[in-house]
Amino acid sequence: MPKQIIAAGGLVTNPKKQILWIFRRGFWDLPKGKLDEGETIQTCAVRDVEEETGLVNIQLHELLNFTNHPYFDEHLKEEVIKRTYWFHMTINEMQQGVPQTTEDIEGIEWNTLETSAHCLSHTYENIREVIAAYTKKMRGF
Repeated sequence: MPKQIIAAGGLVTNPKKQILWIFRRGFWDLPKGKLDEGETIQTCAVRDVEEETGLVNIQLHELLNFTNHPYFDEHLKEEVIKRTYWFHMTINEMQQGVPQTTEDIEGIEWNTLETSAHCLSHTYENIREVIAAYTKKMRGF
């Protein structure tokens, strides 16, 4: 059984209802990171979004869903499964954000659901699942 790694991240929206996308390693993604020892999932989610995007005053809302992603961890030298808990988050004032280049984040974009097609066509299936969960929530289902 592969080792499980716990992570948390967020789908962040701004006052214009735009979603924050990050561009990393050739794909559009949402900010996330691994859980530190002694940290709660919620604290991890906000911390990693802040670190990867430079956003401040992030409000944490409900859990949208969680995803499982198998991969080979270069540091551990073994196959792992990363379980990521995805939260909806908001910011109350417009912020551009600053990509965390030390984490290979090349850019940040804000897009509405309607203008996110270029991101959705170059992202991971688990990110599409998070967007679908958000869309379902916004439509009240």
